[in-house]
Amino acid sequence: MKFLAPFLFLLPCVTVATEASTLVVTPIAEHVYKHESSLHVEPWGLVAGSGLVVVDGHDAYIVDTPWTEQDTEALLLWTEDRKLNVKGAVVTHYHQDASGGLAVLNKHQIPTYASAHTNHLLAQKHSAIASHNLPQASAAIKSGVVETYYPGAGHSKDNIVVWLPQSKILFAGCFVKSVMSKNLGNLEDASVDEWQASIHNVLSRYPEANMVVPGHGKEGDLSLLHHTVELIKIEQSKDK
Repeated sequence: MKFLAPFLFLLPCVTVATEASTLVVTPIAEHVYKHESSLHVEPWGLVAGSGLVVVDGHDAYIVDTPWTEQDTEALLLWTEDRKLNVKGAVVTHYHQDASGGLAVLNKHQIPTYASAHTNHLLAQKHSAIASHNLPQASAAIKSGVVETYYPGAGHSKDNIVVWLPQSKILFAGCFVKSVMSKNLGNLEDASVDEWQASIHNVLSRYPEANMVVPGHGKEGDLSLLHHTVELIKIEQSKDK
C-alpha cells in the first residue's frame, strides 16, 4: 500500500491510496485525527462516515472503525506508517459506520471495546463483536485520554459518546447531527422521544467541550447538540 503524503503534520489531510480504499485522515487538533470513509448506502447514496485516531505518545486509540474492512486495514497501515502502536479501539454503536472494521481489529489482536448492549446487537446480526464489554454508564479506554459515556438512547438504543479530556473534544458519532443536516437521517433504530433528554445529559456532563465531532459531516461546537434537539422537535411534530 502506498500513501500519497508521508508527512501528515505538513498537510491538511492524507488520502490513503488503494484501489478499494476511500479513507481520508485529517488532523483536527493536536494529537487528534479524523478518519473518514465512504460507502454507498440506499436510499442515501454515497455516505461518508467519521471516526477518530487519538495519539498518546507512540500509542494510538481508534474511535469507531471505518465503514469497511478494507478501509480499516488502510487505517492500520496509516498508523503503522507513523510507527504508532494501536492500543485499543472503541465503537460507539452497532451500525456498520461505527463497527464495520471490528473483525479486522480483532484479527490483528487489537483490544476492542463496546457496550454489552452493542455487542449483543452485533451478535444478533452475526457480525464481529468487540473483545471487551464496557460498563453501561461510563468507562476509560485509557484514563485521561479516551473515556466513554452512555447518555441514554437516541440515534440507537446503544449509542455512547467518547470524551477526550486533554483536548476537550467530544466524539458524539451518529448521536449528533452536523450543522448541515436537515433531518435526523436513519431512524430505523432511533428512540426519538428519548433522544432529547439524552442530549441534555451530554450537555450537562461536558459543558466545557470545545469541539464536537458528529458521525457524518463537519465537526463543530456544542451548537451541534442544540441543532440536533431542533431536528428532534421537527421529527416529533410530524406525529401530531
